[in-house]
Amino acid sequence: MNICVVGTGYVGLVTGAVFADLGNDVVCVDNDAVKIADLDGGRMPIYEPGLEEMVARNVADGRLTFTTDLAAAVRRSVIVFITVGTPPKSDGQTDLTAVEDVARGIGQAMERYTVVVNKSTVPVGTGEFVREVIERHQASPVAFDVVSNPEFLREGSAIEDTLRPDRIVIGAPTQQVAMTLLELYAPLERPMIITDVPSAEMIKYASNAFLSTKISFINAIANICELAGADVTQVMKGMGLDPRIGSAFLAAGLGYGGSCFPKDTDSLVHTAATLGYDFAILKAVVEVNRERAAHFVDAIVKALAPLDGRVIAVLGLAFKPNTDDMREAKSVEVVERLLELGATGGADAVALVTEWNEFKFLNLERLRGVMRRPVVFDGRNVWEPERMRRLGFEYHSIGRKPVLPS
Repeated sequence: MNICVVGTGYVGLVTGAVFADLGNDVVCVDNDAVKIADLDGGRMPIYEPGLEEMVARNVADGRLTFTTDLAAAVRRSVIVFITVGTPPKSDGQTDLTAVEDVARGIGQAMERYTVVVNKSTVPVGTGEFVREVIERHQASPVAFDVVSNPEFLREGSAIEDTLRPDRIVIGAPTQQVAMTLLELYAPLERPMIITDVPSAEMIKYASNAFLSTKISFINAIANICELAGADVTQVMKGMGLDPRIGSAFLAAGLGYGGSCFPKDTDSLVHTAATLGYDFAILKAVVEVNRERAAHFVDAIVKALAPLDGRVIAVLGLAFKPNTDDMREAKSVEVVERLLELGATGGADAVALVTEWNEFKFLNLERLRGVMRRPVVFDGRNVWEPERMRRLGFEYHSIGRKPVLPS
């Protein structure tokens, strides 16, 4: 199948590479000429395990190409995926400027029936918006359909999530249109759900909002555990064994970050308000998440105050392991606050912010030996308190009793 993927970020580049790997002829489009030149030269704009190898393999086999020419790519394709960024505005509303620009270009270029697929995360109603934009910019009427096919990729495991997704959601205006996407995804042999377009758009936002809610809920429980002397990791285990709850996204820490959860929760709150509904529960989720970095820094201040001249080593910058994505990373909030309070980087204390495996397996004896004061603030509950006590650390974590010097 001839496929066009517009946008070469996480979603677009991974989607294009995987579809090419499945035997399709894929052209990825971006308006950033430097990025396209880098991709043509084998240089990836993002870090994602396995992506560079998959791209190189399919480029070498002639199934994957890159271009800045949207019109030419649209004209040669049966399906056009829109995978451009949808960043938040200051009020939480989703900025659809890039989606609108692409839809305009598709309308101007289209010469025959085409299936246009929204894979970008967009608010409910965007499918109709894209249809109107395309129709308005067609030189002459050409039949087309707009489909919603939300992505559920996790950065750091995006290829695995694309090849073996939990479910494939296809929101289509008719069964016939849905069959085109079913044919494309059939080689994956994964569960598929066919809905109308607005329902598919809502599935993505509702899913991310629910996962955000689980994260904020266990972080609120962690706050209570700290006050009550309970251990949030034990509470999480006891809750997670209930099949109605499950343990996924139930680890206390510094809250959610990255490119999806923060903007998607804010966007759903905004969309609900636009439709006349006050989404009070989700507002509380956002508020709990907003205070996590400050809560962590407060623990550092309580143990080390004053911070003037203190040297703090921060382990981990990306918002999660196995990615280089700094969007909404908690490290930025933590470091900014520490600097405001007078701290600098180094070894009066260590603050772990991102749970990279490299940090999980640090030589802690060596770490203690090079610190002026062996104080560790674990924002992801990576290490066990009893082990840290045996090694002679003062150890502060999330939702658990601190280990203090005897």
